[in-house]
This record gives sequence, structure tokens and C-alpha cells, in this order.
Amino acid sequence: MSGQTPPPPPPPPPPPNPYFPHGPGLYDAPYGAPTPELARDREWQRLDPRMLLVHPVREVLRFLPVLLGLFLAGSSGGGPPLHYLGVLIPIVLGVLRYLTTRFRVADGRVELRRGLLNRHVLSTPQDRVRTVDLTSTLIHRMLGLTMVRIGTGTGGSDDGDLDLDGLPVERARELRRELLREATGQDDLGPDDAPAPPAPPLVVFEPSWLRFAPFTGAGLIVAAAVFGGLSQLLNITDSWERVDVSSVPVPSELAVVGIVLVLLLLVVPISVIGYLVTNWGFRLTRSDGSWHVSRGLLTTRETSLDEDRVAGVSLGEGLALRVARGRHLTAIVTGVDRKAPGSASLVPPAPDRLVLDVASQVVESTHAITGRLRDHGPAARRRRWTRAVVPTSVLPLLALVVSLTGGPWWPLLPTLALLGLACVVAADRASGLGHALVEGYVVARSGSLARRREALAVGDVIGWNLRATWFQRRLGLTTLVATTAGGRGAVTLVDVPVSDAVALANAALPGLAEQFLATSETDTPVGRPAH
Repeated sequence: MSGQTPPPPPPPPPPPNPYFPHGPGLYDAPYGAPTPELARDREWQRLDPRMLLVHPVREVLRFLPVLLGLFLAGSSGGGPPLHYLGVLIPIVLGVLRYLTTRFRVADGRVELRRGLLNRHVLSTPQDRVRTVDLTSTLIHRMLGLTMVRIGTGTGGSDDGDLDLDGLPVERARELRRELLREATGQDDLGPDDAPAPPAPPLVVFEPSWLRFAPFTGAGLIVAAAVFGGLSQLLNITDSWERVDVSSVPVPSELAVVGIVLVLLLLVVPISVIGYLVTNWGFRLTRSDGSWHVSRGLLTTRETSLDEDRVAGVSLGEGLALRVARGRHLTAIVTGVDRKAPGSASLVPPAPDRLVLDVASQVVESTHAITGRLRDHGPAARRRRWTRAVVPTSVLPLLALVVSLTGGPWWPLLPTLALLGLACVVAADRASGLGHALVEGYVVARSGSLARRREALAVGDVIGWNLRATWFQRRLGLTTLVATTAGGRGAVTLVDVPVSDAVALANAALPGLAEQFLATSETDTPVGRPAH
């Protein structure tokens, strides 16, 4: 009827949440309604109060040498036990560390504030997040906590990375999902969307992998650290003076050889234990646009790599590991600092077929991982032999001179063995040189004892650097470096013929290196703006 008033308009929809515009999550309620968690995170807040049990213990352990010195000094003086008051200082420092550390997640930024006299505030946009690591020491696990390390690729923890130590495990995992989703710009969750089920793991730790532990450099490093610590302990306690080598009923040369063999045998169990502690429970999964790695026996670590930041892979193919038919795999991630240990590790030393399969899935190209490479030519091979054999041939010559002039003859044997090993390494390095441009990836391989095959996506290359020493220029060789944006990720092609290097750079990024096609001048950077 003409006298009837029209119905009132429907109420406007609620405004979107300005803090997490990509849908509900830990800090969003359905339809953008504010939640107590969101209101809390908009304000500065402290970490979990259970860290009051962690920080004082850490400070006591940090001051332990000083406390032991005070204890010994107080005990010898015979006075009242005032030195026990020294324990209160690190405990108070631990409590202050907790009380003066606060964080918040608001306005698209993650901020961390710490310090009492010297206030330090770290802040980073969420779209700058490259990696999120969850690390739980034994005491963290006992308390149900974890440390969240937010990697931004701008340097060490003091310069760019934010450490939230500690948060409850479930809350830390929700925060990780939100940060990585914000960093990738995903908007795949709506009010009625259910969370995706957990993806099945691609790789799971197997006890048979322990056979690769003695063939890794990490085992030798751990063993050297243990032996060095024992040597220092024996030196401090004057135990070396009680060792009478003259009482050994064998020639001193054989005694030295026997000690070396015993030390080599001890490397095996030490490296196996180190591998087990580091990689126990290893799992690699792929979900929500990220690669997730978890591992650790005593200290567990969960690392998430933004899939869009993974520019390629690096296959570790050391000589000893290849003899055992093993490899290990790391990701080339743009914007990740190499100082962060294990931040880009995808597969520990494991069977080579397994590692090659995972690498092919990461780069989505089999030819970039297993395809044939272009040889660097006879000049590059000769340079491998010269650099390996010439320095090591000096030692047997000196040993021969010493022997002919009346000195001992036995140093000649290990020097000749070292020269033979150098020949083996030179032949392996010469045969391992190669490069290719295949299926959108720049592939490079070099080395022997620490050989690596790297594949970097052309789309992540922002520039080329051609450099050569005086010796390389005489042979018509150069070193070509493909650089990436952020972090220190780069692929280096060693001892490439100049014409091949410039042709590859021009084929990968047409027009960028054409000016260098007719010249052999090197040590010249060529680049394009990052995108």
C-alpha cells in the first residue's frame, strides 16, 4: 500500500580485523569479532610465568665458574659462608630478565621489548617473516614450553630475529601458522572453513641412518671437541706428567700409530651418539605452503620454511658420504641468515635415493637433480690437479731429504700416503666439476671431500658476479656467482671457461650479460633490481 513505510536497511557487516586481515586464527574470532586473546596481544605482555623456573637456573649456570671460585675462596678462608650470597645475584638477574621482557603482535607487526637500564625493542612486519623455529630444551619440555624464533633474514638475533622464550607449545604452533600465513599472503580460511588435516610426513627417521654418522664432518668435529676437552682436563690436573712413554714396550713410532688408530675408533661411537641426539625423531612434512622439519632427542626443534622463499636446494655429496651411498639436503632460502644453525636443513645424512627423491619434489624437477652437467674443460681439470698435488708433494720431498741425510725414515710413509690421498681427491674434484641450465634452474657442482650440487631457480637470481684471479685469467677461466635477494644464498660455478660463463648468464637472464659476450674482463658484478 502507498502509506506503508519501507523496511529498514540491514545493518552493515562488521569491519575486518586490522591485525590479521587474512581470516580467523589464533588472534581472530569468526567474522572479525575481537577476542580476549586479540585484546591481550594488542597490549604488551609477558612470556609464560613458568619461565621464572628457567631464567634463574640459566643465570646460575652462566655464572657457575665465578660461583665455584667464590665457594673455594670462602671455604679456604674459614669465615662465615657469605659467599653463598653470590648465588642470589644470578637468581635476581634471571627474575629481572623475565620481568623486563615483553612482546605483542599488533598492526601487522611482531614486537619484542627487553632490558631494564638499556631498553632494546625489536620490531618486524609479519610479511618479512622467513622462518619460524620452535626449540625446546629438556627443561622447556618438562614445563610444556618452547622458544619461538622468528627469522626475518636481516642478520643475527640481535639485529633482526625475534626470540619469544617461552610460550606454551600449542600456542606457539598456532602463532607459527598465523605468521607464515601472513608472510605468504594466503587468504584461504573463511568463517566456516575447518582447519586442514595434518599432512602425512614425507620423510621419517630410521635407525639404519646411523651408519652414515661416521662419514660426516660433524662426527669428526664432535670427536675433536671431546678429545680437546679431555686433553685440557688432563693438563689442568697434571695427569700428562704421570704418563711415562718410555715404559711402553714398543717403538715410539708404532705407539704414535696405535694412539691414532684408537682415536679413530673412538670417533665412530661419538659421531653416532651425536647424530642420534641431533636427528632422533626426524620428520619432514609439507603443508599450508610451508616445509616443516622436526627433530631432536634432548633438545627438540621444529623449523618451518615458507615455500615461496625456497629458491633451490643444495645436495651434500662429500667423498666419504658418497662411499657410504648417502647424501644430505639443505634448502637455498632467500632471506635466511646462514648463522642460524640448521635453519635450512631438509634431510640429514640419509640414503642417496631418498635424498634425491625429496630434492626433486622441492624443486619440482628431476633433471636439475640427476641430469648430466656440462664439463668445464681440460684447463679446469689441470687446475684441480695442480692445486691438490703440488703443495702436498713438498712434504715427501722434505722427508726424503731428511732420511738421506741420516734422519729417521718413517716420516716418509705418512707423507707418501698423504700425497696418494691428494691424487685421489684431485681426480675426484676434476671429475666432479660441472654446470647446467635446465628447466629454469642454474645447476652447479664442485668439490670432493665436501662436494655440493646446487640448483637455484632462475627467477630468484637477481644478478651475476664474474671474478677471476691472475692464474684463472691466464687459463681463460672465471668464477661465476649467481646471487639472490636477501640472506647469503648464492650458487658459485668454479673455474668455468669465460665464454661458457657469460653465455650461461645471458641465457638465464637474456639481455643482462650481453655486454660481456665480447670481452674477457672479469671481477665485474652484473645485476638487476630485486623483485
